[in-house]
Amino acid sequence: MRSWIPKLALALGAAAFLPRVAPGQASTGAKVKITAPTNGATVSGPVKVTLKATGVEIVPATDERPGTGHHHLFVDHDLTPAEDTIPRGVTGILHLGRGQTEFVLDSLKPGPHRVIALVANWKHVPLKPLVVDTVRFTVK
Repeated sequence: MRSWIPKLALALGAAAFLPRVAPGQASTGAKVKITAPTNGATVSGPVKVTLKATGVEIVPATDERPGTGHHHLFVDHDLTPAEDTIPRGVTGILHLGRGQTEFVLDSLKPGPHRVIALVANWKHVPLKPLVVDTVRFTVK
């Protein structure tokens, strides 16, 4: 018997136990965290939003692999329905389609604001279960 055959059989057997992630699905435990600004903070503008994702690979929107996604920011805007495509060209909805993990909000007026971070797939449909985080802060 060839020496590579048992290794191939072992590799194929192990692959059967890897978690499968369907398109549009987040892996179990996928999370996004807005690390700045912090919830309840008072900040001066411009406001730099930084994001950290775990359990999901953040990639450009052109990357069509299951288990990956890119960030969207809803700035003082409610989330769109979870089964809908996130619309483009809507004030307050930002697509970070190049795989960015930071964005500077340079036009926020003084006062209270809310930012919701949401990870979606290459079709701009939110991953399921939702991978989302929210912060509220005040610009002085």
